[in-house]
Amino acid sequence: QVQLVESGGGLVQAGGSLRLSCAASGLTLARLTMGWFRQAPGKEREFVAAIGWIGSSTGYAESVKGRFTISRDNAKNTVYLQMSSLKPEDTAVYYCAASRSLVAVTNRVNYDYWGQGTQVTVSS
Repeated sequence: QVQLVESGGGLVQAGGSLRLSCAASGLTLARLTMGWFRQAPGKEREFVAAIGWIGSSTGYAESVKGRFTISRDNAKNTVYLQMSSLKPEDTAVYYCAASRSLVAVTNRVNYDYWGQGTQVTVSS
């Protein structure tokens, strides 16, 4: 059974940092492109960051470039999202997703598996 389980969300003040983790079971992350998406209340789910499994290419949404970093630990079958300089507009449920694409892709339709999400709330 395939499972992606996110953790690390919580409440943080603006300017603070959080690190999200996504642990996989039933999948070998080393052969998958991994992505993070987020969904704020009343808004569509949007791309945040992705890391491809060929060359570990990365991609980021403009809104998070320079503040967020995606990484992977294939030995632990886990992908991370380090978030720094957080802003209130980063408040959302953050989802981890896995894709069979070779390189980082930004469109959610390219992702085959999804986690349940973890809430991130940034207070002003």
